[in-house]
Amino acid sequence: MSRYFIHLAYHGGNYCGWQTQPNLPTVQLTLEQALTTLLRQPTAVVGCGRTDTGVHASDFYAHFDYPSKNSQQNEAIEGESSCDEEKTTKPTSKSTNILDTDLLTFKLNSYLPGDIAIYSIFSVADNAHARFDAVARTYQYHVSDRRLPFRQGLYCRIFFKPDIDRMNEAAQVLMEYDDFTSFAKLHTQVKTNICHLSEAHWDEVGDEWVFTIRSNRFLRNMVRSVTGTLLDVGRGKLSIDGLREIVERKDRCAAGVSMPAQGLFLTKVEYPWETKK
Repeated sequence: MSRYFIHLAYHGGNYCGWQTQPNLPTVQLTLEQALTTLLRQPTAVVGCGRTDTGVHASDFYAHFDYPSKNSQQNEAIEGESSCDEEKTTKPTSKSTNILDTDLLTFKLNSYLPGDIAIYSIFSVADNAHARFDAVARTYQYHVSDRRLPFRQGLYCRIFFKPDIDRMNEAAQVLMEYDDFTSFAKLHTQVKTNICHLSEAHWDEVGDEWVFTIRSNRFLRNMVRSVTGTLLDVGRGKLSIDGLREIVERKDRCAAGVSMPAQGLFLTKVEYPWETKK
């Protein structure tokens, strides 16, 4: 078997998140069905993470396995093709690469609905893993106090003008901590609530305020609850000392409201080797 990474993006508005769920539309299920049809064999994909219902991803990776020597099935996609070493990443796969990844990318983009885009498909080492090999992820949350008709479903409207300087001061306070239990969804199956933040800041971009946060890992619902709590600081409802108290209490009930899904984007996934777009 040879392993391949898929670099993709999706608008999450029509999906109940990334992960397959019974009788519900998800990005993973849609992608697996498309690959199964085009490759003429059952094909499972593993994503770099799990986005919730309505959350978007402008940078997402998944992997799947395909027989390295199966010319009869491969002809369904590509006919005869030789290995293209230029499309591999580090670590590279030693298996024979007979899948025409450019053609499969083209056919997937023709087959999939318009809210999912495949940027590229490339060969990787047989033990490369889209989820466990990722070393950092970046999310952004978009808010605005204006009605933006051409951004519907891509931002959250708020009804006050936040103090961005105070929110940035609060965001830097978060960088001092690594236990984010206060911002984690309750009753989830995780071994630890420790996350190592490397970036957290607000920027004014056009008519929107955008919160960017980068970490080695994130807890479920963490970014949305952190955003809601920082907006409480920005509206004068919460002090900096109050934010510290929330973090140190390690109690989800102490933090602010969880923001709606439509303003949240997964914008970057990083690996210890270079990936190609």
